Amino acid sequence: MKAIIFPGQGSQKSGMANEFEKNFKVVKEILSQADEILKMNLSKIILTGSDEDLKKTEITQPAILTTSVAILNVLKNEFNMNMSDIKYFAGHSLGEYTALVASESLEFSDALRLVHNRGKLMQSAVPLGKGAMLAVMGLNVIELNSMLKKIKFNQGICEIANDNSPGQIILSGEKETLIEFSDKLKVEKKKSIFLPVSAPFHCSLMKPAAESMKKLLEKIVFRNPIVKVISNVTAFPIENEVDIKDLLYRQIFSQVRWRESVEYMIKNNINDFIEIGPGKVLSGLVKRTNDKVSTKSINNIEDMKIYNDRS
Repeated sequence: MKAIIFPGQGSQKSGMANEFEKNFKVVKEILSQADEILKMNLSKIILTGSDEDLKKTEITQPAILTTSVAILNVLKNEFNMNMSDIKYFAGHSLGEYTALVASESLEFSDALRLVHNRGKLMQSAVPLGKGAMLAVMGLNVIELNSMLKKIKFNQGICEIANDNSPGQIILSGEKETLIEFSDKLKVEKKKSIFLPVSAPFHCSLMKPAAESMKKLLEKIVFRNPIVKVISNVTAFPIENEVDIKDLLYRQIFSQVRWRESVEYMIKNNINDFIEIGPGKVLSGLVKRTNDKVSTKSINNIEDMKIYNDRS
């Protein structure tokens, strides 16, 4: 059985949709729609913008969603991808919105406006330079939680933001507190790296953003997904459209339970993961979680041809 997975922030790169835009009318149409919906030239940033432009989260989020939706539409319309083979959709953080679009639970136009505003709200929730995110290698969630409980920080917030895979966990919180914890990890001879992000995502510092996002979500009509979507918050399928708004609200300040989501899908007979969108980050995380499953990243035309030949 197959699952399609969609990337979140960090997978973007300059020119990530160029090849598709030059070759497929449907991609030109989707990029044009995105410009019209957001009343800005998002397509130009996706096609020719600098990496610096794409680092701004209010741009990053709609840019990745648009690119992922465009690639999915090429697969469906030009390569006749058989969607009846897909048991689950899942997306990492922002990617969950793409998964909801793919499952026909959320209109592309609504998703685009939501993630654009989500980016603005998440950025404005914490003053620039006050928050940070830290990748920790070589510890599992239980071990890291144990360390966090034992340490008495001088001040501030330091929380698990992403449980990505065995041995790769992301912390989020106030920068000074994360520096303090990073120093303690060095003493324990554990590796950690600060991420080049503009805000401390998926921690309690994001609650003001979540409250504002809740009001926006209330105005949106969601439908029951035609393919089950795995929630970042619960690591289980979303049961119905009633739950979606609350889960997306909570997602902003809650841990992304990606490792558990992958484990759930594997436990439920998924042995083939197809990553659709820029980058190959999620395929790597899946393989670190279970190296016996198959992974395919589709982010260029050659990837599509290879996938189509093997399907």
